[in-house]
Amino acid sequence: MSPSRTNLRLLTLPALVTLVLFTSACHRTDLRASLAQNSFVGSSGEPMMIAVYLPWFGRPGHIDVGYSSQDRVVLEKQVEQAKQLGIEAFVVNWYGQHHDFEDEAYSLMQQVAAEGNFKVAIMYDEDDADPAGETDAVISDLQYAYDHYIGPRATVPRDAYLDFQGRPLIFIFPKGGHTDWNQVRQTVNSWEDPPLLIMKDIHPDLAKDFDGFYAWINPGKEGWQANGSNWGEEYLDNFYRTMIGDYPNKIAVGAAWPGFNDSKASWSQDRKMDYRCGRTFNDTLRLFRRYYDQQRPLPFLMIETWNDYEEGTAIERGVPTCK
Repeated sequence: MSPSRTNLRLLTLPALVTLVLFTSACHRTDLRASLAQNSFVGSSGEPMMIAVYLPWFGRPGHIDVGYSSQDRVVLEKQVEQAKQLGIEAFVVNWYGQHHDFEDEAYSLMQQVAAEGNFKVAIMYDEDDADPAGETDAVISDLQYAYDHYIGPRATVPRDAYLDFQGRPLIFIFPKGGHTDWNQVRQTVNSWEDPPLLIMKDIHPDLAKDFDGFYAWINPGKEGWQANGSNWGEEYLDNFYRTMIGDYPNKIAVGAAWPGFNDSKASWSQDRKMDYRCGRTFNDTLRLFRRYYDQQRPLPFLMIETWNDYEEGTAIERGVPTCK
């Protein structure tokens, strides 16, 4: 959740949706605003609006946000709300086959998405528990995801899985740094329905192994500032410029975020990115326009995040803005 401010109201996203919230910190009132106005979704439907989803709430070790990620009714409401906001898919953080709570929540989300004419994809958090066995662990997890969620014999409706030009997308959130991605690439290419692999940030040394890169919340080269003044403009500008200039044939997944504050997270590093009365969200939403237009469209714009209350990036209940 975002830090409390005096006289806050909520900046929510579509022109047709109004959200009303009350918190212990302050009274938040209604506000209507349009995602499309800032993100400039063209007549071709590009960029496709997607959002990162955290599936761990209700599990011990995380803060109480008032719901469980394993509650079907909650998921149905979240999918419907996202659709009303113009979001077409959730990219769900997934931690592998041995994280039972998140895996069950993801499975349920894909079922709900299928019923609601919505899409989902996996953002795989790399298993870095054993550096020596990291590559094998990653391959095993991705094989599990393919068998259960992505491939032709998936155990849940695979038509809800997000694809690009007919190929399923798997987003990778790297952690350990010991995975042999060339070996992973060879393995997934052997599948009946090979996926597109999308890596966080731009890694020139891995370009041959990945089909694209996605931007992620980052203050830029000057780093995190105590006052949160670095809201990510330099980082995003460099991401888009580099993708256009150096990787025009790779899939670029842009990003937008409302701000950042990890003070509620058990892993907090006291990092902050000022919400700037709602301007951080608006500015990150529209920054890609410097490089992309309807003649050269950006394929995806990813909202980061739908519901990460621990790092203060959630838009589910609105974005703080000043009266």
